[in-house]
Amino acid sequence: MQTTYLDFERSLEELDKQVQALSQLETRSAQQQTELTALEEQLQQHETEVCSALSPWQRVQLSRHPDRPYTLDYIEALCSEFVELHGDRVFGDDPAIIGGLARFRGTPVVVVGHQRGKTVTEKVHRNFGMPRPEGYRKALRLFHLAERFRRPVLSFVDTQGAYPGVGAEERGQAEAIARNIQEMAGLKTPIIVTVIGEGGSGGALALGVGDRLLMQENACYSVITPEGCAAILFGERTPERSAWAAEALKVTAPHLLALDVIDEMIAEPSGGAHRHTQAAISDVGAAIDRHLQVVNDLSVAELMDQRYTKFRRMGEVGIVDTAEDAETAVN
Repeated sequence: MQTTYLDFERSLEELDKQVQALSQLETRSAQQQTELTALEEQLQQHETEVCSALSPWQRVQLSRHPDRPYTLDYIEALCSEFVELHGDRVFGDDPAIIGGLARFRGTPVVVVGHQRGKTVTEKVHRNFGMPRPEGYRKALRLFHLAERFRRPVLSFVDTQGAYPGVGAEERGQAEAIARNIQEMAGLKTPIIVTVIGEGGSGGALALGVGDRLLMQENACYSVITPEGCAAILFGERTPERSAWAAEALKVTAPHLLALDVIDEMIAEPSGGAHRHTQAAISDVGAAIDRHLQVVNDLSVAELMDQRYTKFRRMGEVGIVDTAEDAETAVN
């Protein structure tokens, strides 16, 4: 598969080509092996340098990188005995959301997630990962199934947002999203949510309420895309305005961890999940397993109390008594 390079990754392209050329040789001399080892070390160091100075806007671009692993990649690598279930039993099936029954490291679970698609044909089939109401209602059906059989839910978030088309609105897009948020808040089974790419708007929140919210280092999570924010505030979607919006919105994992919105930031390998897919998937699996073991041992009453406390605490601010306090809070 051909590698895609973003503008700030271009310096890696030539090193990649050199490493690939030497790696593909059936036999290598001692000198060539030494050269390959040196190039691999140089490449790893350069990956670290590139990823250590990323701006919020660059992280947004990485969250959308076409080479990042998607939900199906995580399911195939981390789960066994996956049986996909289709349809919402009301209107139809929505390929933008996939889900079903599986085993995660021996534990029976229900998995649900957005799926963007990799080839052009698959992207169109899955509507670029933008769900319609039937997708959210399918997910809700799976949530209720998980609750009935006391199976934990593993939710993978990766969407720019819910599909805003006329048909979706006619079939109750807003109601479907709101219903999912409401039902997930009271679902009597553990829920682990992992943001693996772009978590945009209500389209992400409809799969995003859980006992633990994990997020990959180069993912983003926001009420609106930076471009959408820039268009509303400035009337234009230029890269400069979008970069400003990405910083102001605090969409990145480090920001959201500091704000106590997410429970853990999952570090990505040097270079990002799109360059080291298997390592990134393995790290996500380890994080899910660690949190699942904790919440799976809770009683239903404890689970509900902790989930309620978690979301009631989110967004707390101190009481502002004076003008000086207000200025400090704003700054």
